[in-house]
Amino acid sequence: MRDVGGFRMGPFELMELTGLDVTHPASELIYNQFFQEPRYRPNLIMRSRYEAGVLGRKTKRGFYDYDAEMKAIVPPEPAAPAMRPDSVWISPTEPRGHAVLADLLKKLGAPLESGAKPGAKTLILVTPIGEDATTCAVEQGLDPERTVAVDTLFPMAKRRTIMGTPVTGSAFRDAIQGLLASDGVPVTVCRDSPGFIAQRIVAMIVNIGCSIAQSRTAQPADIDRAVTLGLNYPRGPFGFGDALGPERVYKVLSAMYRIYGDSRYRPNIWLTRRAKLGVSLSTLEP
Repeated sequence: MRDVGGFRMGPFELMELTGLDVTHPASELIYNQFFQEPRYRPNLIMRSRYEAGVLGRKTKRGFYDYDAEMKAIVPPEPAAPAMRPDSVWISPTEPRGHAVLADLLKKLGAPLESGAKPGAKTLILVTPIGEDATTCAVEQGLDPERTVAVDTLFPMAKRRTIMGTPVTGSAFRDAIQGLLASDGVPVTVCRDSPGFIAQRIVAMIVNIGCSIAQSRTAQPADIDRAVTLGLNYPRGPFGFGDALGPERVYKVLSAMYRIYGDSRYRPNIWLTRRAKLGVSLSTLEP
């Protein structure tokens, strides 16, 4: 995020402030200068909007519409369903995620099941790292119609993110959304997607930072400094990576690479080596 005039901007608002007539050609230039490296491939949605002249603030139309004062019009979030599940079972496959989610749900008064397998009508929760809800349900042998994934990689005090499989029953999805929002924290419901939203974005930022370090363009400390000062991110790529843990970032990217089969998500060798060695991403070779 970038703080412009006291207002923190996400990637789409920042892109529309710059204008797609600047952002997209710059993205294509970087892509071609790196010999079509998949990590830098521009997104088709950006290209189609650029060609249609939907450029952002300068055309008053983009990913957002704008009011007379050129402020993005953001519709209010819909209220969470006033529902709670009758019983909840959390998959133990990802131990850290299980512990984090179980602790939160206990505080929210959720009726947790503790058996090795979920009951026949129980809401099933999974805590994927880089995977989607469908992959978790299939690989763990769970009922996809009752399975909902919860992102536990990031702190859950200010926002929570969930996603179901394409066949998850709306009653199960609504029940966990209502429960997770019962203490006033907003809940984002996204479609089934490897890496949710934040996992994917942050992992890609870390991976590109590692690519820059691997090419010896700049040192990790300089890359972090450029990102925090230039984009006003709370951390740079290496700070983000070390805060989450190099092993987890590597796991996010590896899962997305495996599921999509797209080299865009291939973990960089700098990241891979340090994740496997269990050392900081800022570790330099002698």
